[in-house]
Amino acid sequence: MKCEIRIYLEGGGDHKNTKRPFRKAFDVFLKELKDRAGEKQGGLRVIPCGGRSSAFADYKTALRSHPEALNLLLVDSEAPVTCASPWQHLRDRPGDNWDNPGVEDKHCHLMVQTMEAWLIADPEKLAEYYGQGFNANALPRNPNVEEVDKCALGDAMDGATRNTRKGRYHKTRHAPEILERIRPNEVRVKAKFCERLFSTLLREIEAT
Repeated sequence: MKCEIRIYLEGGGDHKNTKRPFRKAFDVFLKELKDRAGEKQGGLRVIPCGGRSSAFADYKTALRSHPEALNLLLVDSEAPVTCASPWQHLRDRPGDNWDNPGVEDKHCHLMVQTMEAWLIADPEKLAEYYGQGFNANALPRNPNVEEVDKCALGDAMDGATRNTRKGRYHKTRHAPEILERIRPNEVRVKAKFCERLFSTLLREIEAT
């Protein structure tokens, strides 16, 4: 039996006109999986929810309103992940304290430590997007982008982009356009939790 895959995503702000670019960008980033889900499942849909609390609330609502779907949650970890279970991380992290709503770990996914780690995983495409004035030397050298501290990541993005024509990195304006350009395979190599998202989705799609 085919079922729809629904990903409830942190990001996109609080308005339709800012959520739409994030939805489109993730559709592009996950294109390989969306195509496979369209063939073998009931499709794959990304649903930007704004803030992380809104994403979690919308996700819990979806478990009741779309019980026939494969509902996944995708949020920033906001900190290093030191445990095997994403749900445990979200329960233990101060400021979240989220209880698992009764689903398996495969339903919860993290962008470690924030989505910007995925963006710096492909510095070549990042440089192409910003063009003249982009300072690649400001980006972290650590090939494991998930080890880069959240604040250091923000400082690096600011330092790399401040002298470009597009101006300093702005999440709402720039992140969707960058995400459409970066190469998923580059991110998967440098961010194990991104690889986990892709491998989980592919496994679920092919299980039909």
